[in-house]
Amino acid sequence: MKLSQRITHLTGGGSDGWDVFYRARRMVSDGYAVVELTIGEHDIRTDPSILEAMDLSARQGHTGYAMVPGTDLLRDTVAARLQARTGVPTTRNNVLITPGGQSALFAAHVAVCDPGDVGLYLDPYYATYPGTIRGVGAEARAIQTTAEDAFQPRAEQIDAVADGAVSLLINTPNNPTGVVYFRQTLKGIAKVCRKRDLWLISDEVYDTQVWEGTHISPRTLPEMTERTLVVGSMSKSHAMTGSRCGWVVGPEDVIAHLINLATHTTYGVPGFIQDAASFALNAGNVLEDQIAAPFRRRRALAVGILSAQNTVGLVPAQGAMYLMLDIRATGLSGEAFANALLDTHAIAVMPGESFGSAAAGHIRVAMTIDDERFGSALSTICEFATEIAGRHAAAS
Repeated sequence: MKLSQRITHLTGGGSDGWDVFYRARRMVSDGYAVVELTIGEHDIRTDPSILEAMDLSARQGHTGYAMVPGTDLLRDTVAARLQARTGVPTTRNNVLITPGGQSALFAAHVAVCDPGDVGLYLDPYYATYPGTIRGVGAEARAIQTTAEDAFQPRAEQIDAVADGAVSLLINTPNNPTGVVYFRQTLKGIAKVCRKRDLWLISDEVYDTQVWEGTHISPRTLPEMTERTLVVGSMSKSHAMTGSRCGWVVGPEDVIAHLINLATHTTYGVPGFIQDAASFALNAGNVLEDQIAAPFRRRRALAVGILSAQNTVGLVPAQGAMYLMLDIRATGLSGEAFANALLDTHAIAVMPGESFGSAAAGHIRVAMTIDDERFGSALSTICEFATEIAGRHAAAS
């Protein structure tokens, strides 16, 4: 029996670059004490007040089928949130509630890509991006950014590879780099989208985690509202990763078609989850700031540690819960460094190569453990890198 090429080619073949992560998890299962700085999972759980709202909704009977597009309450809440933050008129008819941000990413690409079309994405990238594009039958085409540009994409780089493309996927604040795109960067992206008649899919799940600069949704730029699909989620902003509640925001006609898609795929999100999400969003900035505070604090801690040495470079850490560290002075690839770090110090980080070739020679560090252990681990990483770099320089 034969499986479809779409499913067998989802990851593009070969290693997905996550071998270090899987090895670290096996070590933990075997009883080793590993400091895990790998994935973006909060070290605090969902706030008790959100869980209480979820429990109350379930006990009051909101456990049956919910409306497929999402409850009116949550759609209205998401619409009001985006309108308040961007100034772009938004109603429930612009919103589809999805089972998490990943489902929203997939739905957005289903909406705009036919089999054989080209979907563009930026390298470095979140791990699922190319597979999401391949999953809808499109060709996933990467656009290389560079560490020398702080991974800010240039309009000419996008334009140069845009022949045959129908969509472009971006992410700001960015995972894995922590970079927040400048207004000028987004204006350049928008210019190419208009010139090339591209749909822009904007992954904005880290919009509450901005440490420097300002988050700008490209939906606010001239002539972009009708060609932009915004992906959002409760996962990062409210530590609700396991609740699986996200959304797509876009033009009404697109959302109407996506509601048809949801009817034939996910059939909606549990009502009690949606009620908890509505409660959380209506709690306002106080709760969101509380969730973001540990990462803001650890980012400041990291800047202090990294500024005291000159071996490990820091990509501008402007947002999100990650640091992208440049370890090219060691002469090792990100993967080789991460494996050596795990073997020598039982600290697990993600190789930059896990997120594409543009981040080769880098590692990604998730700021997801308590401050004291995080500071200690980061200091050890710097000391380890300095030791290796010294040997590398001597050998050269």
